[in-house]
Amino acid sequence: MPSVKQVQVTFDCAQPERVARFWCEALGYVVPPPPAGFATWGDFERTFPPERQGSAFACVDPAGVGPRLFFQRVPEGKAVKNRLHLDVRVVTGLVGAERLAVLEAECARLVALGAVRVRLLPADGYSESCLVMQDVEGNEFCLD
Repeated sequence: MPSVKQVQVTFDCAQPERVARFWCEALGYVVPPPPAGFATWGDFERTFPPERQGSAFACVDPAGVGPRLFFQRVPEGKAVKNRLHLDVRVVTGLVGAERLAVLEAECARLVALGAVRVRLLPADGYSESCLVMQDVEGNEFCLD
């Protein structure tokens, strides 16, 4: 039976590099080095036909712990709510006012990068507070 060696999360989007760079900043990820024999990703992409240039981009966790994120250009725009979303966990273990203060600070940092705050989901007796947000192309994620 095969075993999973790695998980990659793939985003459909209009501008792969723009969305990837947002997530690099948001998560502390980095752009991996270009393939051997190429000084830059731009040099590598120039080997593609014009219609394929700029069609994909990726970023990785520099510690090698988190999944690789891959961004691919698709012709259609986002029309409805995501069926899958990322939970960006910045307040694990915190509750109450301390949790909200950290959430708000991280929200402000992400908004400065181009994210949009959608709404606060307040603590309800079962779950602690979290913020619903959107990345630079409107993909929902939770700041938790």
